[in-house]
Amino acid sequence: MRFTRVLTAAFVLLGLAAAPAAADSSPSASPSEGGDAPTTAGTSFRTAAEFEQGQTATANGATGDYLYWSFPADAEQRPTVKATVKLPETHAAQTWRIDVYDGLRRRQACQWGAQTRTADAGTSSLELACVLRTVRAWSEPWANDPLPGTYYLRLTAVNVPASDLGVPVSAEVRVESKDIGGAAAVDGSLAEPLVPGIAVTSGADKDDEDGKSAVLSAIEPEDGWSSGWWSDRWVWSGIGAVLAALAGIGGYALTRGSGRPSRVPPGA
Repeated sequence: MRFTRVLTAAFVLLGLAAAPAAADSSPSASPSEGGDAPTTAGTSFRTAAEFEQGQTATANGATGDYLYWSFPADAEQRPTVKATVKLPETHAAQTWRIDVYDGLRRRQACQWGAQTRTADAGTSSLELACVLRTVRAWSEPWANDPLPGTYYLRLTAVNVPASDLGVPVSAEVRVESKDIGGAAAVDGSLAEPLVPGIAVTSGADKDDEDGKSAVLSAIEPEDGWSSGWWSDRWVWSGIGAVLAALAGIGGYALTRGSGRPSRVPPGA
C-alpha cells in the first residue's frame, strides 16, 4: 500500500509537468493585426521598416530594388520568415531571394525552406520561406549562432534581365516563431539584446541633451525581452529531483522488510 501511494504521487507530478511542456511546443502568440504594420520597405539596414512578429508587412517596389524590414526575435524562439511577391502580368523569368541577418548584421542560414525561387515568364506570384535556427540566449564570440535582438529581412531579385529592371512589383512579408522552450536553454545570457542603439542607451542616460531618446529601434517582443536565466528546464529539473526522492523512498519501503528480526532462537 505504501508503494502504491508513492507511484500515485509520481503520476500526479508527471501530469502537472506535462502542461507547461505542451505549451512550449505550440507557436507563440501573435500580436493583433492592427494598423501598425508598415506599408513601405526600407532600402538599407538603417532604413529597414520595423514590424512585429505576427503582422503582415506590405510594400510596393520595382524589380531590382532591395527591400528591407526588421523584426524582433527573442531567446528560445525559432522564427519562420515568409514572403510573397506579386509580379506583373508580363515579365521574363525572374529569381527572387530572401536573406535574414541578425543584430550584428551577420547573415543567418536557413534550416529549411525555399529561400530562393524562380518565377517563370507569366507567373503572377511566388512564395519564399526561411526557417531560422533557434535563437540562443548566449553564444561563444567565435560562433555564428542567432542571438536575441533585431533581425533584418532583405528581399530582392537576382540576375534580373535588363528588360524587367524597374518593373513594378508588390511584396508581403510575415514572421512567426515557435517557442522551443527549455530544450534550447543555455547557461548564460547577453547583457543587452542586439538592438540598434542599445549601446548608446547603456552607456549614457536614456535621454540625450536635446531630450530625444537615444534608442534607434523601438521594436521588442510582445512580452518584453527575456532575462535568459529562466526556462522550463528548471521545472523539469525540480520534477526529476522529486521523482528521484520518491523512488528512493519506495525502494526503501520495499526492501526494509517487516522490521527488526526476532531475538527468540528457533525451536525455543
